[in-house]
Amino acid sequence: MVKIRLKRFGTQKRPYYRVVVQDARKPRDGKCIEEIGTFMPIEAEERQVSIDLERAKYWIGVGAQPTETVARLMNLQAKKQSN
Repeated sequence: MVKIRLKRFGTQKRPYYRVVVQDARKPRDGKCIEEIGTFMPIEAEERQVSIDLERAKYWIGVGAQPTETVARLMNLQAKKQSN
């Protein structure tokens, strides 16, 4: 099964994440199929989330399942783009 999930980078207590499309059987920080965005929780609120929603919709259309966190971040990104 293919998942859209977060891949952790950064240092201890200063994380940032990439939103990736990855096989669910791979380790969290392993090889991914495609990187479609970033999430930086320690940045200012307007700069935290950056996701290519077109690519995310494509992957969901071909059967990829977003995790709960990624689904929430995609909703934030969609609201940010609609304003």
